Order: sequence, then C-alpha cells, then structure tokens
Amino acid sequence: MIRKLIAVMLLSVPLWAHAEKAQEMDEYIEGVEYAAIVPPLSGAQEGKVKVVELFWYGCQHCFRFEPYINKWLKNKPEGVEFERIPAVFMKDGKPNPGWEIMARAYYTADVMGVLEKIHSPLFDALHVKKARLYSQEELRDFFAAHGVSGSDFDATFNSFAVNGLVANAISKTTQYGISGVPTLGVQGKYRVAAGAVSSFEDMLSVTNFLIAKESGGK
Repeated sequence: MIRKLIAVMLLSVPLWAHAEKAQEMDEYIEGVEYAAIVPPLSGAQEGKVKVVELFWYGCQHCFRFEPYINKWLKNKPEGVEFERIPAVFMKDGKPNPGWEIMARAYYTADVMGVLEKIHSPLFDALHVKKARLYSQEELRDFFAAHGVSGSDFDATFNSFAVNGLVANAISKTTQYGISGVPTLGVQGKYRVAAGAVSSFEDMLSVTNFLIAKESGGK
C-alpha cells in the first residue's frame, strides 16, 4: 500500500509541475481561453499586430470593460495597432436597429472628429444616467449638448462615409464570428471573448499572450 501511494505521488509531480509552469508563463489554450477566427481576417502590416475591440454602447459589460481597456491602451505592447468596431448583429436578416444606430453614432463622432468628446459620455449617459438615446433625434440632442451643431450632426449621421463604415462594421461582426460583446480580436486570427475567461484582467492577459505570439515573443 505504501509503495502504491509513493508511486501515485511520483506520477503526480510532473503534472503539478507542468500546471505551475503554465501558470507562470501565462500559457493559454486555443478553444479554451481564446478561439481561432476561421477564415482568418487581415491583420496589421508586417511588424505590427492589430487588436480590435468589438463593443456596443448599450452593453453593460462593455461599459464596465471601458476602464480596463483604457488602462491597457496607455501601456499597450509596442507595435500594436488598436481599433474599436461597434458591433452590429443581424435580426431577421436585417441589422438589429438598436445596434446599428449605436454604430452610426460612433462613426458620426469619428468622422466629425469629436470621438473623444462623445465616446465615454455616451456610455455614461446610457448606463449611469439611464438616458434613452436610440433615435436620431435623441442622439442629435446629445451631440448638441456636447458642442456639436445639430445640422452638421444630421448631415454626417446620414452621410455616404458613415453608411460605408456602418456596413463594414456589420460585415466585421459576422466575420469575427462573435456571439457577444465585449470581444477582442488579435491580428485577424484570434478572438478573446469576455465569457471565455474569469475576469477582464484575464481577457487582456490572454490578448497580451496572443500579441506576443504574433510578434514572435512566444
């Protein structure tokens, strides 16, 4: 009995040691903490790694993720290109209206060069002040309260440029194969969903791991 117990203990040592080593090296497993994007999308140019955040202004989890992603952006790994994409899911063969109008709001602010004025306040208005901002008229008033001309807002909101950006966001939401937000994409090859990890910190740790993997660091 003693010999059997010793044998079991000896066999368990390599498994325990491997688990500890994996934790120390922040190793993550495809299909567990992250998933492959099939087929892969285009990433950044050679020598760079592109990270994409797919989000929705109406999402409470995305609102809670904002401080984490903003902190990460201040110290992001060298050579990383970052892009936000307002996700737009399909509903009955058409873009979900609630998601599409938020994408249109994001790109309107971007095209007008007022994204820094609008992005965080829009999150706060929806989730802290519980404002209703799901129509062009309501969004126009919100933009106006942040110094944007109503007529300029309307012209941009329905412009060819914004229409094209929203169409691209709809396409990318499908191509990234996401089922929810927030989700991070790395170099068009991998996605890291909030639901696949235990915390937002872990979500960004997995992202850093994949960045290192793509840049030759691992």
